[in-house]
Amino acid sequence: MSHLSLRARGLRAGYGERDVLCGADLDVAGGRRVALLGANGSGKTTLLLALAGSLRPTGGQVLLDERPVSYKRDGLKTHRQAVQLVLQDPDDQLFSADVARDVSFGPMNLGLPEAEVAARVAESLELLDIADLADRPVHRLSFGQRKRVAIAGAFAMRPCVLLLDEPTAGLDPAGVDDMVAALARLEEADTTVVLATHDVDFALAWAESAAIVVDGVVRQGDPGQLLRDDELVARARLRRPWVLELAARLGLAHDPDLPPLRDLDGIAARLAAPARPVRGSGHVG
Repeated sequence: MSHLSLRARGLRAGYGERDVLCGADLDVAGGRRVALLGANGSGKTTLLLALAGSLRPTGGQVLLDERPVSYKRDGLKTHRQAVQLVLQDPDDQLFSADVARDVSFGPMNLGLPEAEVAARVAESLELLDIADLADRPVHRLSFGQRKRVAIAGAFAMRPCVLLLDEPTAGLDPAGVDDMVAALARLEEADTTVVLATHDVDFALAWAESAAIVVDGVVRQGDPGQLLRDDELVARARLRRPWVLELAARLGLAHDPDLPPLRDLDGIAARLAAPARPVRGSGHVG
């Protein structure tokens, strides 16, 4: 797999006569972790569906490596081999009797040789750390296991870009840790991951780029900078991440020596350090 860029330009999309997105732009550079944030109904899932080619926009374009997506049968087949979407509820995508057969469904539909399909299934199950579930009936899996099976099925298509809708929703803390580990392994396998989430703390810790969907458009940038914008965060019906709230309450929100906000160990060390004068001030901070 090689890294491809995926972009939306002036995207208008919705359902019936109502556009949910009203001129949205998004940049997904190859190899960059992107988190989509926004309230329920803001358009995060609509944007993912449009990026995946599952929803044809009423205006604007989706571009894969600067080439507009073709909505003809062959064009969509090509696009969906490069860009895969996993929905929030895994039961919307799982339907085979057991795990291995479910993961093999996509590669088999590509007409690949049996040996290649088997190799892709084995690789995907190993990557998602569910190889021991290969023969398990899907209906006997936990919710978190079903989520990882759905992602394994998408990964078996060898996509360049994997779109995940709320991959940590409904998981307990151990399940979230398992999912974070799976995301790291996907990244090591040269898959670009874009995920929608309500969890601002997770987005701040994980993402390299954040995109907040609000009022039908997208504001994209550095997660720490975007989530410092209290007006934007309020309009999007989100909340300030706890580490930003803590930094603000300690008077460190604008401290030039504060480590990057994803570096929680570095921030903890900074808070534990002896007090010293803040630059440009005669006060102790």
